[in-house]
Amino acid sequence: MQIEEKKHSRNVWKSLSSGILAVGKKIPNKKKKLIFFSGILILLGFSFFFFILKDLPSPSKLSSYEIPQTTKIYDRSGTLLYEIYTDQNRTLVKLSDIPQHLRRATIAIEDKDFYKHQGVNPIGGVARAIKDTLLQKQLQGGSTITQQLVKTALLTPERTVSRKIKEIILAFWTEQLYSKDQILEMYLNQVPYGGTAWGIEAAAERYFGKPVKDLTLSEASLLAGLPAAPTLYSPFGAHPEYAIRRQKEVLARMVEDGYIGKEEKEMAENETLQFRPQIENIQAPHFVMYVKEQLVEKYGEKLVEQGGLRVTTTLDLPTQDIAQDTVATEVAKLKDLRVGNGASIVTRPPTGEILAMVGSKDYFATGSGNFNVTTSFRQPGSAFKPINYAVGIETKKVTLASLFIDAPTCFSVPGQPLYCPVNYDGKFHGPVQLRFALGNSFNIPAVKMMAQNGVSTVIASASAMGISTFTDPSRYGLSLTLGGGEVTMLDMAKAFGVFANTGIVKDLVSILKVTDKEGKVLEEYRDQNFVADIHAPLSYPSSLLIEGPRVLSPETSFLISHILLDNNARSQAFSSSSYLVIPNRAVSVKTGTTDDKRDNWTIGFTPNFLIAVWVGNNDNTPMHPYLTSGVTGAAPIWNTLTRKVLQSQTDLWPKQPADIVGVQICALSGKAPPNTDPNASDRGCPTRFEYFIKGTVPKDPEELKLTIAVDTTTQKMAPSSQKENIEMKEHQVVSDPFGSYCIDCSHEGGDPVTTVRSP
Repeated sequence: MQIEEKKHSRNVWKSLSSGILAVGKKIPNKKKKLIFFSGILILLGFSFFFFILKDLPSPSKLSSYEIPQTTKIYDRSGTLLYEIYTDQNRTLVKLSDIPQHLRRATIAIEDKDFYKHQGVNPIGGVARAIKDTLLQKQLQGGSTITQQLVKTALLTPERTVSRKIKEIILAFWTEQLYSKDQILEMYLNQVPYGGTAWGIEAAAERYFGKPVKDLTLSEASLLAGLPAAPTLYSPFGAHPEYAIRRQKEVLARMVEDGYIGKEEKEMAENETLQFRPQIENIQAPHFVMYVKEQLVEKYGEKLVEQGGLRVTTTLDLPTQDIAQDTVATEVAKLKDLRVGNGASIVTRPPTGEILAMVGSKDYFATGSGNFNVTTSFRQPGSAFKPINYAVGIETKKVTLASLFIDAPTCFSVPGQPLYCPVNYDGKFHGPVQLRFALGNSFNIPAVKMMAQNGVSTVIASASAMGISTFTDPSRYGLSLTLGGGEVTMLDMAKAFGVFANTGIVKDLVSILKVTDKEGKVLEEYRDQNFVADIHAPLSYPSSLLIEGPRVLSPETSFLISHILLDNNARSQAFSSSSYLVIPNRAVSVKTGTTDDKRDNWTIGFTPNFLIAVWVGNNDNTPMHPYLTSGVTGAAPIWNTLTRKVLQSQTDLWPKQPADIVGVQICALSGKAPPNTDPNASDRGCPTRFEYFIKGTVPKDPEELKLTIAVDTTTQKMAPSSQKENIEMKEHQVVSDPFGSYCIDCSHEGGDPVTTVRSP
C-alpha cells in the first residue's frame, strides 16, 4: 500500500510539474508569466500546508503520550498465546540519574553529532548511515535522536515522503522549544526497549533487575543498542546473539568517538551479563517471538507494542504442547550422549501453515533457552540427499534403477585436494541401485550423483525449493550432498514440503489474520486447502488447488516420496524395525547426521503433515560419537511426535501420477530382463518391481559377462594403468559413469581406490 501511495504521489507531482512548465511556456509576455508562476507558488504553498502542516502535531505533546492498547496473539482456535503489551511499564528518570556512559553509548550509536546539529544532521547522520550500509550490507537509518523522538512519540510508523518531511519539520521545531539535555532525557524516557519496557529505567529493571543508575558499561552498551530495533536486538527475543553483536557495535562506536579506550571496551565485552529471569505468561514462546518479528517488520514497533492488534496465528496449541513436551522429555534422555538441546517444527505442506514450533527444549532455561534453532543456521547432513537425487531424476540423468558403484572413490577438482568420501558405517557396499542408495543413505553414490548433476545445478534447484542460504555457489563442492552447507529448519521444512505437494513449493505461513483495535482487517490468509480442525481425519489435499510455483514434476516428487517411505529400501542401514517406522502409516522420512556429530536430523512427511526434528548443542560442540542416525538422537523424538500427530489421521500414500509406470527389472543391474516375456517363470535374472517415469523404463537387457584384465597376484580387477601380472578373463561386471565393478572377482582386503575428475 505504501509503495502504491509513493508511486501515485510521484506520478501526480511529475504530471503537475510537466503541465505547469508546458503552460508557462505558452504564456505570451513576462508580466503574465510572473502572475502565472506566482499563482503556482501560492498553490504549492497551499498544498504544502494541506498535506504537511495541516495535521502536524505540536512538539509540546512530547511530555505526554496516548494510553497504549494491548496486542494479543492467539492460536488458530482462539486460545490466547501472549499479550505483547500488558501495561505501560515506564518510570521517568532525570538525565542526571542516568549514568554518563549510558548517555554516551546512546549518542555514539544513534547520533554522533547530537550536541552539534539543530535537529537534523544531513551530513554526519546520513553519511554515517550510508557507510554502515555499505560495510555491514544492511540498511541503516540516518535519523537523529530528535527525529527518532518525534517519530516515536508524535508520528505514525509509515514510511512515506510526507511523513519524513513532517519528521524533519518537527525535529527543527522541537530543537527550538527544548534544550539538548531535555531532548535526550525525553528520548531516554520515551523510546521502546522491547516488550513492556518503555524508557531506560523500565529497560534496566526488565533486563538486569536494577535501577538505571547502577548499570555497568557492559549493561549500558547493550541497552543503548536496543531502540533501533527492540524486537530484533532483544536478548529475550528469537535471536539473543544479535543483542551481543549489537552491544559490540555500540562499544566500537564509543571507542571511535573517544568516549572510552580499547581496554575499557574489551573489559565490557568480556563481562558476563546476568539477565533477570523472564516472568511472562506466554505459550509457544519461540513461535510467538517469531510472529512478533514478522509483525514489527510489517507494521512497525509502536503499532505492534501499543496498537491493540488482534493476531490469529496458524499454531495449533495442542500440537505445540505435544511437541514441546516430547522434545523436552526425549532430550533429557540424551544427556549421556552429550546432547544439550533439541528443536522441532510441524507444518501442513499444502498450505504452508506452521502448526508447532519448538525452538529449544526450554525457552525459559538460563543461558540461551530463547535461542530459536528453527531459524538458525545448521548443517543438514544426509537430510539434503533427496534434493540432490531429485535433480538427477528430474533431468532424466537417472532412474530409481540406476546403478551406482559404492566403492572407494576419490574426486579430483583442479586446485583442490582430493575429495574421498566414506560411508557412515565405514563400509563399501558394491553395486547399489538408486532406490537403495538413497534409502540406506550411502554417501559415495550421493557424491557421484552430485558430480553428475553439477553443484551449481543442485544449488539452483535447492534454492527454488526453498533453501535460502545458498547465496554463493562458489563456496560449495561435492560435499554439499552430505550436508556441507548451512540451512535453517524452516527452509528444510519448505523444501521437503515440495515432495509432499507433488512438486509445488509453498511459503511457510504463521499468521492467519490481523485486525486493528477498531476491528478492521489488516491482513487475512486464505487458501483453498485450509481446514480449521487439523485433528479431524483429513483427506488428500487437492494438488490442483495448491497455490505456488511448480519446481518439480509430480512424477519426481512421487518417486522420492516413495523411496523415503520404503522400509525395505533402508533396512540394510537402519534395520526393518527402526524409529523411522510408524506402524500402519505411510510416512516418507529421511535422517541426517553431520560427520562431526554436531547436528542430527529427522524429517518426515505425509500429504498433509510434515514433522522435522533436530538435536545438537547451541554452541555447536560435537555430540557423543555413539550417536547413530535413525537409531538415536532425533529419530526417537520424531517417531513419538509423528505417532501423536497422525493418531487421528487415515493412512494416505503419495498419489501415483498417470505418467508413472511399474515394471520388473533385474535386481542386480537394474536393467531389463533378458527374457522379454513378462509371463515367463524365468526372466533370465532375479527381478524386482520398480517405478519409472514413462519413457525412462530400461530397454537394454542385462548382460553381465565381460572379458576383463585381472591381476594374477590378487585375482582382483586390474586398473587400466596396470600393464604387468594381468590376464584376460571372463567375469560378471557392472558399471556406472565413473567406473566398473567385477562382481565375482576377489574383494578380499578391499577394493582399490578409483580417482575420477569431477566435472
